[in-house]
Amino acid sequence: MRFFKRLDMGVLSDAEIVELIRTTPPLLEHIIDDKIQLQPAGIDLTLKDVLEFNSAGTIDFTNKERMLSECKRISFKSGSMHLKKGVYKVIYNEIIRIPHDCIGLAFPRSSLLRCGAFLQCAVWDPGYEGRSESLLVVENKHGIKLKKNARLVQLILLKLNKKTKGTYSGTYKKENI
Repeated sequence: MRFFKRLDMGVLSDAEIVELIRTTPPLLEHIIDDKIQLQPAGIDLTLKDVLEFNSAGTIDFTNKERMLSECKRISFKSGSMHLKKGVYKVIYNEIIRIPHDCIGLAFPRSSLLRCGAFLQCAVWDPGYEGRSESLLVVENKHGIKLKKNARLVQLILLKLNKKTKGTYSGTYKKENI
């Protein structure tokens, strides 16, 4: 039971996020409007691009044979787009820098869910830096209309209770920058 004696981890508050945004390098760059995007326990990430999948991908154990699916960017028309039921990749406007003592998790905004769509996001490890991507799944048989810069997910940061031995240094470090 020693493990449970002292846990210093927790979700960072809006005040802590503001402090990290003001540091150098900042937690986030290319925020559109922090007054709108900042939440009590996180910050909303906004839509830069939507891509459709055009090929299969390959995933293996060592990443030696990994091959990502080819994608094609979908254009906005008059600042919006209508997506049919299906699966898409989204890229966020914001460049994220996860502090070395945190991990990042993102959850879909409830308005997105209420329109019949959701996002699948991976864990952002300590030290991750980039303009991240997520999987958008549109389940509504009528599709969904998305506006450029729409707020899609809320990023929360969880403070680790102990330092890690290392930070993220994988293929996706500095992606889409």
